Formats: sequence, structure tokens, C-alpha cells
Amino acid sequence: MAQEPARGDSFRVQTKGGAMAQFLQQLINGISIGSIYALMAVGYSLVYSIMNFSNFAHGSVIMLGAYFGFFAMKFLGAAFPVAFLLAALGSALVAVILERLAYKPLRDRNAPFLYFIITAMGASIFIDNFVIATIGPTPKMYPQIFEQAPIILGELAIGRIDLAMFVISAVCLVALIIFIDHTKMGKAIQATAYNMKASALMGINTNFVIVLVFAIGGGLAGIAGVLYGMKYQVYPQIGNITMKSFIAAVFGGLGSLPGALIGALLLGLIETMVSGYLSTQYRDLIAFIILIAMLVVRPTGIMGKNAEEKA
Repeated sequence: MAQEPARGDSFRVQTKGGAMAQFLQQLINGISIGSIYALMAVGYSLVYSIMNFSNFAHGSVIMLGAYFGFFAMKFLGAAFPVAFLLAALGSALVAVILERLAYKPLRDRNAPFLYFIITAMGASIFIDNFVIATIGPTPKMYPQIFEQAPIILGELAIGRIDLAMFVISAVCLVALIIFIDHTKMGKAIQATAYNMKASALMGINTNFVIVLVFAIGGGLAGIAGVLYGMKYQVYPQIGNITMKSFIAAVFGGLGSLPGALIGALLLGLIETMVSGYLSTQYRDLIAFIILIAMLVVRPTGIMGKNAEEKA
């Protein structure tokens, strides 16, 4: 897996002081990148909980969200909050269109889940190559939004963009949890995830629930794309990094929202600790070792529940 392109040392959390300070810095780094993985992972988990398949086109939606935010700021002159909102709405729309055009016909024919996975992979390849053919493969840099000078707390130096990533991700994820647990539509999503056929018999519009889930997942994907693009760069293969969020979702338990959050944060912490104390060359290796080990030892993940076999 390709390494994330660095945007510059001013956007990284710098290490100062002794061993404890270094550990705390790596902890901050891990929480920062883990929060981005969490935004990506919940999109996987939401779709999986409803449709029982892994939406591998999710990475392309994240990539488009990063481009939406970039073009909104660079060419439309939109302020960061406006570009942020446009990216979320644009990605949500793309996710819904993808579901209507690619997945709904398969659902109507009761196609095997393998067909869904093949379709998702095909859609992802199409979107990525379409962006390369129209926009080009050259990485693009977001305009500077936050000051480069870090926030100093004793021996710790916290990058402003890292703090923004954590705060924005936390707000979005808390809002999602409140929506799922305390609203009528959230209860409908939970019921549909538990048993789609029974939910339909009880009067729940499962087609609308599926569209809503794709819209929510797409919106969060757009937000994750903007935050990732701000910290690093925007490029057509940005969706490749979402393999990490898939690992996080499997680690925490596919279909479990709390599991996706826990898995993403743990993966972010493990990666930064490996990078800080060993080498960045081992970061991806450790991530995939975790995936393989979890599939062997506990296929359902940390918080996943035993269910019928899922693709």
C-alpha cells in the first residue's frame, strides 16, 4: 500500500522532550488519524449492517469528496465551512446515485452478494479512472486553512490541523450516534439492519432506509476526504487508504458502529506507535497482520456478533 504523501512538517505533531512526551505525542497522532479512519469505517459498517456486503466503492466516494472540497475552495472561492458542506452533500449524492444505478438492480433481482462486491469493485475502478482521465493524476494541495504554528502545551506540540481533524470527526460521529439511537429514522435503520424482511412487514420503507444509509455514509466519506486532503494531498488514488478503514471495520466488527469507532482508533494508535518506535516501513505490514490475525482468531471482530455468513 502506498504511503500517504506528507504535506509538510508543520502539519505534523512534533516530538519534544523525553520518553513520556514522545509517547503522548504518538498518542495524539494516533487519535488524529484514527478519527479519520473512524469516519471512513462507519460508512463501511452502515452499508454492511443493512446489505451484508462490503462496499469497496466507498473509497472512491471519499476521493470525490476530497476533490469536491478542493474545487469549491480553489475555484469557487468558497469559505472552508461552505466547501466542507458542499463536499459532504456532493459525496452523499454520489453514494445515492451509485446505490440506485449499481446496487438496486441487483437487489431487485435478488442477486448473490458476490455480484454486489464485483459491482462495487468495478464502480470503484471506473470512478478512479474517470477522475484520472478528466482531472489528471497530479496531486493537488488544499489552500492553507489553519496556521502552521502548532499549539504548545508544555512539552507537547499539537498541530492545528490535527486538532481540527479530531474535533470535526468527533462532532460528526457523536451526531451520528445520537441520530441512530434517538430518532425514528435511526430506529428504522437499526430494525432494518436486524431483519430487513421483518422490518418491511412492519411497515418500514426499507428502500428509503437503504438510500438514507448510503447518503449518511457518503456524507461522512466526503467529510473524511476533505480532512484527509487538507492534511496530505488530493489525488485519484486517495481511495486506496480506505483499505485501512476497512481493516478498522473488520477489527472492530463489521456491521457494528461502536466496533468501527473502536477499531479505527485502535488501528490509528497502533500505526503511529509502530511508526514512532520502529519504522514507517512496518506500518502497513502491521495493519494487515492485524487483519489476518483477527479473521483467524475472531472473524466477527471485537464487537461483532455471530450471524449468517457475509461477504
